[in-house]
Amino acid sequence: MIRFENVSVTYDRAAEPAVAGVDFEVPEGELALLAGPSGVGKSTVLGAVGGLVPHFTGGTLRGRVTVAGRDTRTHKPRDLADVVGSVGQDPLAHFVTDTVEEELAYGMESLGLPPEVMRRRVEETLDLLGLAGLRGRPLATLSGGQRQRVAIGSVLTPHPRVLVLDEPTSALDPAAAEEVLAVLQRLVHDLGTTVLMAEHRLERVVQYADRVVLLPAPGAAPVLGAPAEVMALSPVCPPVVELGRLAGWSPLPLTVRDARRRAGPLRGRLAGLEPPARPAPRAALPAPPPVAPPRRRLRGRSAAPAAAPSPYAAEVRGLAVRRGRVQALRHVDLAVSPGETVALMGRNGAGKSTLLSALIGLVEPAAGTVRAGDAVPHRTAPRDLLRRVGLVPQEPRDLLYADTVAAECEAADRDAEAAPGTCRALLGELLPGVADDTHPRDLSEGQRLTLALSVVLAARPPLLLLDEPTRGLDYAAKARLSGILRGLAAEGHAIVLATHDVELAAELADRVVLLAEGEVIADGPAADVVTASPSFAPQVAKVLAPQTWLTVAQVRQALA
Repeated sequence: MIRFENVSVTYDRAAEPAVAGVDFEVPEGELALLAGPSGVGKSTVLGAVGGLVPHFTGGTLRGRVTVAGRDTRTHKPRDLADVVGSVGQDPLAHFVTDTVEEELAYGMESLGLPPEVMRRRVEETLDLLGLAGLRGRPLATLSGGQRQRVAIGSVLTPHPRVLVLDEPTSALDPAAAEEVLAVLQRLVHDLGTTVLMAEHRLERVVQYADRVVLLPAPGAAPVLGAPAEVMALSPVCPPVVELGRLAGWSPLPLTVRDARRRAGPLRGRLAGLEPPARPAPRAALPAPPPVAPPRRRLRGRSAAPAAAPSPYAAEVRGLAVRRGRVQALRHVDLAVSPGETVALMGRNGAGKSTLLSALIGLVEPAAGTVRAGDAVPHRTAPRDLLRRVGLVPQEPRDLLYADTVAAECEAADRDAEAAPGTCRALLGELLPGVADDTHPRDLSEGQRLTLALSVVLAARPPLLLLDEPTRGLDYAAKARLSGILRGLAAEGHAIVLATHDVELAAELADRVVLLAEGEVIADGPAADVVTASPSFAPQVAKVLAPQTWLTVAQVRQALA
């Protein structure tokens, strides 16, 4: 169904091909997983299937890509629309209508399907993806995860023979991700749909794949094989595979169930041992120096007198926030101490991003109080707030406006009054190999996110907020991110991250706060909260239960 024949792609002004020597086939009715580190060209391979590469992106494609017998060199994306459905990393880039129901119907309207067929398929898709309650909602009011489900649904309704998905579960909570993957599995098994999917959170998807196409490094030829065979040599692998490597299991398990069946001897070796304790948070950072207010008064935001000193880096009391007709938050209490890392978790639309927005002053409380150190965020001038709190949003492009990576880093250093080269050094540590003259729009989603994070970290704010910080990051990049965030916490920075990445929460968080329908339903030590929830427990915790190990690193350290 999908055939790559010695394909290479070189973008304009690029010295080296983005991908080279790509040669593989995905038969009809199979789910193939495209894996590899960040920036190796996975999105380029996916774009070539639907004809976006090179007809939309530009560049030179050598070799041949055929889909259902159609050569993508001679068939533009519109000529493949009845066969291929594509969802990229950024759902907003795909939306062309205003509401959920209209978006689900748009693709079918473009293909000229009868109204009665369109109505039936819209209803089926609303039920399949749990979107029935959102059918009339404006797309602009949805959370990132809800938008992702709508984007997936919009390509399912035309019933394409081939689905191409780029990070389809990156913004979904664990339960929603399982629902989407179950739908894809039904399409593959029952309807013979062919699926090619790129995903960094391999723990979610590798067990569903019929085959894995591994891109091990930029420009390297892909490695193909059964999932267990490829994971044995892959530079990126899920925690359950990493645990299997550590324990010497062969063949390597791909699921928690398989790992639990073999984990008896490992649990015996760990009996009587305790996971290493996290270091206690350090004392508070010195208060940021006062900054002169901007000369021009900004609409809706002016400099305000500082509030009385607070022992907390962030404090929320009785917070309620409305967004249009939606009660996004209600009666939320949260206090974050200097040096503490708190993970906000919960299903899509629970209010995590709204809480972060309140902490940085983007939304005004309908009731209650919000403080970031000694500042009231929504009453504080942006220039002054920059030195107290920084936010890395779900959409990193919101922070990026320069024409090159170097210019972006230089601007960040100036805005933060940091030493020249500070931002660039952070970017090099997080994601080596990004050229200075690269345009931010030419970066992958994960690379753009890393650049945005470096921009915010250049100011070293006492309170750091991160909204889905691991979207598009491979395991190595996540490990580097975790190391930097742990270092910041050890210096006294408070960190609040909203995430669906249970492995990141297990690795980093001192506390986990669960939100549901805008309310806090659990708040406690990470080990207690995540192990008590089947949805939010990391893979290692599930494999080694009832023992309370959370990460492979903890197990490795104990065995050493």
